[in-house]
Amino acid sequence: MPVLALIVIGAAAGFLATRLMRIEADIPTTLLIGIAGAVVGGLIMRALLTVMGWMPGFVGAVLGALLLIWLWKTYFRR
Repeated sequence: MPVLALIVIGAAAGFLATRLMRIEADIPTTLLIGIAGAVVGGLIMRALLTVMGWMPGFVGAVLGALLLIWLWKTYFRR
């Protein structure tokens, strides 16, 4: 996935994931969560699916961001 597409999809996924998990995060944190989630989710989706296109990548990015938020809330935020 090109870097620009990763940033755009990651930003959208981070925004959606922070709203679904009901956390308040600043813009850089939201972008970082989304981009990291896009990387994690993209790797998971590539391993599990052979479907090509942007929609599975976006779903994977949101799922990856949700996973990272859950891990952050569970283990790192006190």
